[in-house]
Amino acid sequence: MSVIEVQRLTKDYGSGRGVFDVSFSVEEGEVFGFLGPNGAGKSTTIRHLMGFSKPQSGNTRIFGKDTFENYCDILGKVGYIPGEIALPTGLTGWEFIRMMQNLQKCRNDERLEYLLNLFELNPEGETKRMSLGVKRKLAVVTAFMNDPQVLILDEPTSGLDPVMQEVFVEFIEQEKERGKTILLSSHIFGEVDATCDKIAIIKDGKIVSDFVANDLKHASEKKYKIGFADSSVYEKFLRTFEHAQILDIIEKNPSNYAVTIATDDKYISEVINSLSKYPLKDFTHIKETLEDYFMQYYKEDKDYGGALH
Repeated sequence: MSVIEVQRLTKDYGSGRGVFDVSFSVEEGEVFGFLGPNGAGKSTTIRHLMGFSKPQSGNTRIFGKDTFENYCDILGKVGYIPGEIALPTGLTGWEFIRMMQNLQKCRNDERLEYLLNLFELNPEGETKRMSLGVKRKLAVVTAFMNDPQVLILDEPTSGLDPVMQEVFVEFIEQEKERGKTILLSSHIFGEVDATCDKIAIIKDGKIVSDFVANDLKHASEKKYKIGFADSSVYEKFLRTFEHAQILDIIEKNPSNYAVTIATDDKYISEVINSLSKYPLKDFTHIKETLEDYFMQYYKEDKDYGGALH
């Protein structure tokens, strides 16, 4: 059963900004990773999914209900962490928590106490004097404190220190085991890789890839780096296997007499048998990570810079 649905969502802000024909769904009990750098369209999609904006075309649903038309009903049943934390001024952290409990029409003090201890949060100070990290902790606690079945998390660890980021990832894994349905928007590969069942990559407002996380981890196609003894052996290999069926040569490095190849598991015995006839310096398996896969879509960009880690 699809708990979260985005169908052909389009919102064009002009100059290439916005989201365009975005579609995905999140099944009950699933953690769905929405991966992309800042400005790719993650937050725009989530704002529409939360019912804060009306699509130009397409629709967004949670529990089968249109989120824009049922905004108030959705908010009371979904835990939400915004990408940018803007807390109301003039309140202490405790007053903000009580205000959110009243809005959610739910008060679970045992759950609240557990979260405050877990994230080492003291909510006594005024919100306007809180650091970004403390504000982020407060947003995390208020999103989870009524124990909602659906969670929509937009860059949830932004502003948290590395220790708290690890605490958060472990917490999400526990929530996943409890059967929560979670949409996790992030540009941090580690937290997506550690928690998500399915992943979509968004670029320039469009989904360029979506896949089951385990399919990437256990893909049948493997990559290997091969180093040859000298240039003559290197050139002979290229002539022989340039158009071979059992492998693809995906990178050449003539200065080091090396190549990178890709081959399917079903051909690996044949590939190794063929390579045994060549004097080699090394033969190394290259494990493809989520970051490696992601960078296939962003490697030509000049602006992703340090936005991804």
